[in-house]
Amino acid sequence: MVKLLATHILLALAACAYSAPAGTSTSSAVQESPTVPYASDDANYQLYNDTAASTPEPIRGKLGANVLGPHNVPVAQENPDLLAPPTTDQGNVPNAKWPFALSHNRLQTGGWARQQNVDVLPIAKEVAGVNMRLEAGAIRELHWHTSAEWSYVIKGSMQVSAINPDGQNYLATINAGDLWYFPPGIPHSLQATADDPEGAEFLLVFDNGTFNEGSTFLLTDWLAHVPKEVIAKNFQMPMSAFDHIPEHELYIFPSDPPPDTRQPVEDPQGQVPEPFTYELSKVAPTQLEGGTVKIVDSTAFKVAKTIAVAEVTVEPGAMRELHWHPTEPEWDYFLEGTARITLFAAQGNARTFDYQAGDVAYIPPSYGHYIENTGNTTLKLLEILKTDRYQDISLNQWLALTPPELVKAHLGVSDETIAGLKKVKPVIVGH
Repeated sequence: MVKLLATHILLALAACAYSAPAGTSTSSAVQESPTVPYASDDANYQLYNDTAASTPEPIRGKLGANVLGPHNVPVAQENPDLLAPPTTDQGNVPNAKWPFALSHNRLQTGGWARQQNVDVLPIAKEVAGVNMRLEAGAIRELHWHTSAEWSYVIKGSMQVSAINPDGQNYLATINAGDLWYFPPGIPHSLQATADDPEGAEFLLVFDNGTFNEGSTFLLTDWLAHVPKEVIAKNFQMPMSAFDHIPEHELYIFPSDPPPDTRQPVEDPQGQVPEPFTYELSKVAPTQLEGGTVKIVDSTAFKVAKTIAVAEVTVEPGAMRELHWHPTEPEWDYFLEGTARITLFAAQGNARTFDYQAGDVAYIPPSYGHYIENTGNTTLKLLEILKTDRYQDISLNQWLALTPPELVKAHLGVSDETIAGLKKVKPVIVGH
């Protein structure tokens, strides 16, 4: 009898301990005995950042201990949520961060190039990137790829040229904030103009995680490996006409800047039906509560069939809302500011990563995530998806458009909370 009474007392105490918070509108069954304990209210802010004066340590509250051995403090300061993770992190998620500063740089006369692919970021199976710099007038030689090439001009201006399989040609000059896109196999060239005396820098994105910039099909590399008499026969010219072709690839090389008056070569086949460039810099951003967004996909940039982009700014204290992309991987490039992202990979697996300007983030399809501005300046990033149409699903909108009784049954929230949900995607939420 005493044992039975003690059991009833323990059950009553447990019901009290896990009863619903005051003010919530939930069923009596949920109030008396929730299925699982309530989530902790413990804060999980970053404990320090890359400007911290003190030495970062792997300690969060009562968890962890200080480092006694060697400690790479600069790396720890840039990755506070790896050294002292939020208590909400759990399980295993592959590394989702790659700084271009850690990529091997290929230095050429006239510029440089460094890449990220699955060799350095194995989670990024479907997208790879290259960061490239050309001095004024320098040329990234005539070439083509087995993958599509999408680009964003970071600084300066570029002149691009190409032809399509129908022999129609294309020539255009674009500026910082603009895009180009070449489908697989389309031959093209890139040249920095003299509009900026320093030349140009740009980001290249490829729709294949195994892409390798070193395996590009280059004009000079090809002809250096074709017998010269065959080259002469192909062009129906004397062999002496090709006495000065390079013996190996040029890749990036200096040249005179292109004239502002340069026009496409007269083409009996005409010009390409859809331009290979897009002036994103001239698109007015959509102003949101905590930032701005510009979205461009194949509905506007018709030739870009495999890459879509959102150019996003997030103000201090704001965040790109909790969301996911149904079937598309997301490859992010951080242009300004600092951020953190938690990847939710299902089955209790979640991990938080920190990012600085020049870093790459990769989020596999359907992974839940947010992008939070962790600094005191504007965060600017490119949210790049491998798709022809940009799409995402907002957690806020999903819950707002779900029967309220279902939401309350899941989350134990009040009617007032339900009423505050947004039926239109917030995209970016303020502080």
